Amino acid sequence: MPRKVKVHSEIDDDGDIEITVKQPTPPPSSPSTIVKGKGKKTSGSGTRTPPPTGLRQRIKSTVDEISKETEELHVRLRKKDDGHYKLLAPGTPFNEIDLSESTFFRHDGHKSKPTWKSWLFGRKFVFPAGVILGICLALWAVDLTTLPADMKDIWTTLPAALDPRDLLANLTVVEGARRALENRDFTVGESLVEQYGLQKHHPIVLIPGIVSTGLESWGTESVARPFFRKRLWGTSTMIRAVLTNKERWIQALSIDPETGLDPPGFKIRAAQGLDAASEFIQGYWIWQKIVENLATLGYDTNSMDMAAYDWRLAYYNLETRDAYFTRLKGRIETMRRHNGQKVVLCSHSLKWVESDPKENGFGGGGGAAWVEENIESWINVAGTMLGVSKAMTAFLSGEMRDTVELHPAGSWVLEKFFSRRERAKLFRRWPGSTSMWMKGGNRIWGNDSSAPDDPTNATDTHGRFFSFRHPGTSEEESSLNSWTVSPNLTLNEAGPYVLTHTPPSFQRMMESNYSVGFERDEEQLKRNDRDHTKWSNPLEVRLPEAPSMKIYCLYGHGKETERSYWYMQGEYEHDDTRSDAENEDAYCDTTDPSNGCDNSTTLRAPLDFPLSRKHWIDSVVTVKGSNPEVRSGVKFGDGDGTIPVISLGSMCVKGWNGTTRWNPAGIEVITQEYLHSPESMDLRGGAQTADHVDILGATPLNTAILKIAAGRGDLVTQQIGSEIFEYVKKQDWD
Repeated sequence: MPRKVKVHSEIDDDGDIEITVKQPTPPPSSPSTIVKGKGKKTSGSGTRTPPPTGLRQRIKSTVDEISKETEELHVRLRKKDDGHYKLLAPGTPFNEIDLSESTFFRHDGHKSKPTWKSWLFGRKFVFPAGVILGICLALWAVDLTTLPADMKDIWTTLPAALDPRDLLANLTVVEGARRALENRDFTVGESLVEQYGLQKHHPIVLIPGIVSTGLESWGTESVARPFFRKRLWGTSTMIRAVLTNKERWIQALSIDPETGLDPPGFKIRAAQGLDAASEFIQGYWIWQKIVENLATLGYDTNSMDMAAYDWRLAYYNLETRDAYFTRLKGRIETMRRHNGQKVVLCSHSLKWVESDPKENGFGGGGGAAWVEENIESWINVAGTMLGVSKAMTAFLSGEMRDTVELHPAGSWVLEKFFSRRERAKLFRRWPGSTSMWMKGGNRIWGNDSSAPDDPTNATDTHGRFFSFRHPGTSEEESSLNSWTVSPNLTLNEAGPYVLTHTPPSFQRMMESNYSVGFERDEEQLKRNDRDHTKWSNPLEVRLPEAPSMKIYCLYGHGKETERSYWYMQGEYEHDDTRSDAENEDAYCDTTDPSNGCDNSTTLRAPLDFPLSRKHWIDSVVTVKGSNPEVRSGVKFGDGDGTIPVISLGSMCVKGWNGTTRWNPAGIEVITQEYLHSPESMDLRGGAQTADHVDILGATPLNTAILKIAAGRGDLVTQQIGSEIFEYVKKQDWD
């Protein structure tokens, strides 16, 4: 017969609920029942009662035995200040259980108003606060390179001030944009395979541009050992290094101003392989889309390579220290033999490989026929052929917001953690960046009255490259006239002006490695074939004798691009380097009028103290309705957002077009311009972007590269959308 249990409950004055469970005392054992052994019963007659065999019977028997030992159980539900209950059951495993989360014990009638103390010390505050604190400590202490990709991307885009506009401007991993980009992966190649049956044909070597290649630390000195084999440029390690020890990072990334090589204690080298410039910080692709689409045609590491290099070095030292051009020459020859086809080269000067080192002291010794025998095509992707306006501001005042095109987090780091003066010093310590110095002078870029790319009905001119507003003069348009704005410097004057406001070590490096003039004498052009300082300037050197080679100029237009500037001259300030030239002369040949060396605009520091003069873009000058547009001290023109159209296209449609003094072999040049048509919901611009970096993922550019590599360059025809033909007509080429 089932046993009955009595339950009694009551609520005391404190609101506690007390529950008492009672059960009747079991009757005494019958004399006829004697326990003889464990689990066995024997009757008075000596007959044993067998134990239950079924599972239910065994469980019931066990419960009955336990019930005999427990006659009364007291349970109390204690009410807490927050209105919830805690279970008190002494002597049981359930003593002091918090029933806050149980919906059964939530009684509206017994709720009490939470106090600030209960909230502050409750789990709803302590738990989230602990999580946030833990994340902050982890981000500070943990090597970010070990974190998952998404976490690294989020971390690298966090701004110093939690301004949502900054966050959105720097955020690159947004799910919708990522999904759109992933959907474009491989699709260009797959479409061309289906449409034209394209497949791998010519081996291809990709040569990244300035600042694209990742840089690794190989130094084993104590100052460099913590970063051994870590990328100090191109990964989240760069950002962590800047945040933790900015001065050490600057030392590591700087080039010795006297030797042009590694500074003492540090050894930085370019990363190698296709991963060297596929992405800049994981999630922000550079050459990755091109690599993916080439792979759909059958390309792999036997037929495709990335010739990464240390972009900080001047070209001469690239060969001296790293044997870069020697290795590139050997790589091209190997790929040609292995694949049985000439090589397609994406972008660089070819003069070095022809030069005889015995005769000229520098060169690859390939001879005049080497390019014709080994190179099928040269694809010039958005090349800085005649220089970049933004580079001049970077050298003068460190305003390099968009000069160095890289991951938004990388540019954010440079802007947030380096002053203008620090950025200028850093840029001057990268001799390779000087290749972006503007070339051709007034012949190409205009004079003080007009410029080739001035818009119709211009109210100002890009020919006045730097215009200085006098201190105290209002920025209102009515106050800006010939009496209140001076000097107005054309490029012939602006170049020497910038140079004389840099340290002598930079001037010597510039003089011994680069040339920015305009050469029209054919005999001098022939002599320049043996002068390595001319090889980075297409206006002072001839193309190779390779009549069967083709050149493809592929670049964007239609995006607002910095072209010329309003500047302010400030006071002199203490500096650790001399910024004035020796004897008031820059390291520039003033005997040649075409060089435009005019040092009269340079004001020396008082009493020859080692001081430098402050310069900055005059951002308060905004002239509404001006033509060209003037906004925040910048005059804008047409380009790809970084390089003006004049620099991108002048050599392609004029200087090299046909048989010219700069193209004696008459190499065919095909130019394709792409109008910038970004997708509003895609942070990288989408399939039709023409931005200087994002164009590497655009469909038209990938389509052209794949056709050329697959041996169908005939499908890539001239396509001009800008006014470049009108611009070159106004330039002085004779």
